[in-house]
Amino acid sequence: MTDEVDRIVEAWRRERPDLDVAPLAVLSRVSRLARHLDLARRTAFDRHDLELWEFDVLSALRRAGEPYQLSPGTLVTQTLVTSGTMTNRIDRLAARGLVERLPAPSDRRGVLVRLTPAGRARVDAALEDLLRVERGLLADLPDADRARLADLLRVLVSPFDA
Repeated sequence: MTDEVDRIVEAWRRERPDLDVAPLAVLSRVSRLARHLDLARRTAFDRHDLELWEFDVLSALRRAGEPYQLSPGTLVTQTLVTSGTMTNRIDRLAARGLVERLPAPSDRRGVLVRLTPAGRARVDAALEDLLRVERGLLADLPDADRARLADLLRVLVSPFDA
């Protein structure tokens, strides 16, 4: 079985035999998969009236456990955006009734962001839909191959997370 990446790699080998184009065989597939995954996620979240970034923030709060609240700084760290971007996102989610701001009990100047019941229902439903879609994307891989692929990708991604 060959795919578009095989054709691209072969063309580069033909045109630039002086270069080792082997990394393209892996990373071009990762890049193409990322685009397909992004589209699948957008489609799943659209069904729940959520943007990707909204799901990221809401799911960070949901994963925090009861009472589903985090500081804006923790949300910045978990979602890899700037503090200004996070402030805007919190404002927008609060306007939609999906989160609320609360004073931090240990710091009068501090704020906590808490998931509302509506936000929890929305993120839970979106997660269920996302997992259904993602299971479909992985359906052709046996469980052992999925586990091996997860391990290999962890090795590739870990330097970026450090």
